[in-house]
Amino acid sequence: METYAYGFPRLGKQREFKKTVENFWDKKISEQELFSRIKEIELQIIDTYKKYVDYYPSFEMTLYDNMLDTALMLGIYEFKDIYNYFSLCRGKNALEMTKWFNTNYHYLVPEIDKNFTSTKFQSKWNKLESTQDGIAYIIGGFTFLKLSKGYKKEDFKELLIKLVEPYKKNLSQFKKIHIDEPAFVLDLSDEEIKIIKQFYNQIAETGIDIYLFTYYDSVDFLEHLYELPVKAIGLDFIYGKENFDKIKKIGFPDDKTLIAGIVDGRNVWRSNINQKVEVLKELSKYAKKIMASNASPLYHLPVTIKSETELPKELINMLSFAEERLFELQLIKKMYNGEIAETDWYKETEFGKDKKVQERIQNLKEENFIRKVPYSERKKIHSEKLNLPLFPTTTIGSYPQTPEIRNRRKQFKAGEITKEEYRQFIKSEIKKLIELQEDIGLDVLTHGEFERTDMVEFFAQRLNGIATTKQGWVLSYGTRGYRPPIIYGDISRPGPMTTEEILYAQSLTDRPVKGMLTGPVTIIAWSYVRTDVNLKDVAYQIALCLQDEIKDYHKAGIKIVQIDEPAFREKAPLKKRAWHEYFDWAVKAFRLASNVNPEIQIHTHMCYSEFGEIIEYIVNLDFDVISIEASRSKADIVEDFKKVNFDRQIGLGVWDIHSPLVPSIEEMEKVVKKALAILPEENFWINPDCGLKTRKWDEVIPSLKNLVRLAQKLREEFKMGRQL
Repeated sequence: METYAYGFPRLGKQREFKKTVENFWDKKISEQELFSRIKEIELQIIDTYKKYVDYYPSFEMTLYDNMLDTALMLGIYEFKDIYNYFSLCRGKNALEMTKWFNTNYHYLVPEIDKNFTSTKFQSKWNKLESTQDGIAYIIGGFTFLKLSKGYKKEDFKELLIKLVEPYKKNLSQFKKIHIDEPAFVLDLSDEEIKIIKQFYNQIAETGIDIYLFTYYDSVDFLEHLYELPVKAIGLDFIYGKENFDKIKKIGFPDDKTLIAGIVDGRNVWRSNINQKVEVLKELSKYAKKIMASNASPLYHLPVTIKSETELPKELINMLSFAEERLFELQLIKKMYNGEIAETDWYKETEFGKDKKVQERIQNLKEENFIRKVPYSERKKIHSEKLNLPLFPTTTIGSYPQTPEIRNRRKQFKAGEITKEEYRQFIKSEIKKLIELQEDIGLDVLTHGEFERTDMVEFFAQRLNGIATTKQGWVLSYGTRGYRPPIIYGDISRPGPMTTEEILYAQSLTDRPVKGMLTGPVTIIAWSYVRTDVNLKDVAYQIALCLQDEIKDYHKAGIKIVQIDEPAFREKAPLKKRAWHEYFDWAVKAFRLASNVNPEIQIHTHMCYSEFGEIIEYIVNLDFDVISIEASRSKADIVEDFKKVNFDRQIGLGVWDIHSPLVPSIEEMEKVVKKALAILPEENFWINPDCGLKTRKWDEVIPSLKNLVRLAQKLREEFKMGRQL
C-alpha cells in the first residue's frame, strides 16, 4: 500500500500567502519578492507532503485561481505581465466569480468568445515550466470548459476538441500528469461521455502517464471511465459512496491503479483508521493496484490543528486538519502493511449532546414551517409601516473593517482593553455610520457589523454546540480567507446575539435599521458539521435560535430583518436526484427561522449562484425581499426570475464590491434598466451586490453616493413617466 495526497492549502500556517500577495498589491514588495516568497510557500507544502506520503502533485500553487491559470495557459486570455494577470482577478476587467461546485471556494469564470469559430486556442503562457519533483497538476479540459461561459451548449464538443492541442503542448514535457476532473461527477449526458473519451484518447497520444482525479461525489459512468487511456483513477469514497457499490458490481481494471479517496478532504472529524483499512481491504478484492488518498482537495481544511491551543481537549481529540489528514494516510498505510497493529487516533464520544435541544426538534409540527399571513397581505402591512420611496436604497450589511477596528478587536482579545471599552468603541463606530448613511441619503440603514469578524463565525461564538478556531483559516477566493466554525454538538441560543448593537443603531435614527442574521443553510455550509446527526436536524436547531432572535427584535420595535443565505444554492447536492431531499429541509429551515410576526419585513441575500434551476425553491422560501448579485453578470441573472411568477421585491447588486473601482451612475443604471425590462419598478430595490467589509472608505462613500443619486434619478424619471 502506498499513499497519494493532493490539494494541500496554499494559505500557510500564518496566512503567508495572503500577506504576500496583498503586500504586492499595496506596493510594499516588488514583483521579484512576490515570486520568491510564493516559491518558499510552495516548497514548504512539498516538504510537508514528503514528510507523510509517497506521492503528491507539483504546480498546484497559484497567485489567485487555478481556473484563471488554465485559461491563460490555453491562450483564452493573453498573459502580458503580472499586473495584467491581477486585473482579471480584481480590476475593471475582473472575471465573474462563482462557487466551485458545492463548496465555499470561489473560482473566476473564464468567458470563451461567443464567436468561437474564429478563435484558435493556443498555448501562450506556460505555468508548468519548473522542474520540481512530484506529478504536475492541471485542471482537466472537460471540467475547465464545463465551468466556463460564453459559448453555446451545442458548441461544447467542437470547443473541447480545439483544446486538445494546447493541452498536449503543455503536458508533453512531463512523464506524469495529475489531471483534476471533478466535473465527471455531475449529471452528464451520453454525448458528453463520448466527448470525454475522444478528448482523452487524443491527449494520451503524448505518451504521458495520466493520473485522473474525480471528487465531491460518485461517477455515474464508471465503466466508461475505465476505458480512458489513463494510468490511475482517483475516486471519492466519502461523498461518492455509490462509487464503492458500483465497483462491487463491475470491478476495477487490472491495468490501472485505483487511488482511493478514503480520508475526508472537506470535513474535520478524525478518521477511524481501523475502518479505513477495512475499506481498503474490501476494495483490494476488486482492484489489483490500489493507493490510499484524500477524497477531495485538502484546501477545504485549515493547515494544521497544532495551532489550536484553546479548544477543549476532548474536541481537539476529535479533529484532523490538512496536515493531520496526511498523518492519517501514513497511519493507514502502516496498519494496512502490518507495520502497526492498532492506534488510539480515533475515539467515539458523547461530547456536545443536549437532550433539551433534541426534544425541541422532535416536537416540531408542519405548521411551524408555514408563515401564517400570505405575502400579498404582508406587503400592504410593510408599505404602511415602512413608507419607503420608489427604488429604496440600502446596503447588504457590513461596512469597512478598518485597521483601527481590527486593532481594537485584537486589543480586546489580548486583554489590553476592557469589554466595556471595546463595547463603547463599537457603539461610537455605529453612531458615525448611522450619521454617514443619513447624510448619503440611504433609505434603509444597517449598523455596519463592526463587532463581527465573519458572518458565520460571529454567530458560532454566541451559540452553544459550535466552536471557533484561532488559526483555522481556509481560502474562500483569491487571498480572502475565513475560519469555518466547528459544529460539534446540539445547538442552542443561551441569549440574545445581535440585539444590543441593532437596537442601539435604531435608537439613533428614524429610518429603519435592518437586523442582520446569517441563515441556517449558510451557517452549515461554511462550517464543519458533525456527521452523527442528519443535516436537517442541525439546520432546524439553528433556525430555532434565529427565530428566537427575531422575536426579540420585534419586541424592541425592529421592522426589517435580513437573513443572509448566500450558500443556499452552493450547498445543493451535485446530483439532481438528491435535490428534493436537500431543498425540502433547506427551505423549511429558512421558513422556520422567519416564521414570526408578519409586521417584520423579511429580507434575504444570495450571491454568486446559478439561480435558474432552483428559482422555484427560492420563491418557496417565502421572503418579502431578496437581494442578489448582478453587476458582474450584467443583470443576466434576472432572466431566471422571469421564469416564474415572481411577485416579491428584489434588490439587484448594481455595484461589484469585489473590485476597488467606484462605479459610475451610468454603469449602475445600465444594470437597472436591463432588469426593469422584466421587473416592475415598484418591486425594485437598489443596493451593492454584497457586504462592504473588505472595501475601503474612499471607495465606499463615493460609490454609495452614486448609488443614491441613481435612485433619485430613477424616481424622477418614473414620476415624470407616470405624469405623462
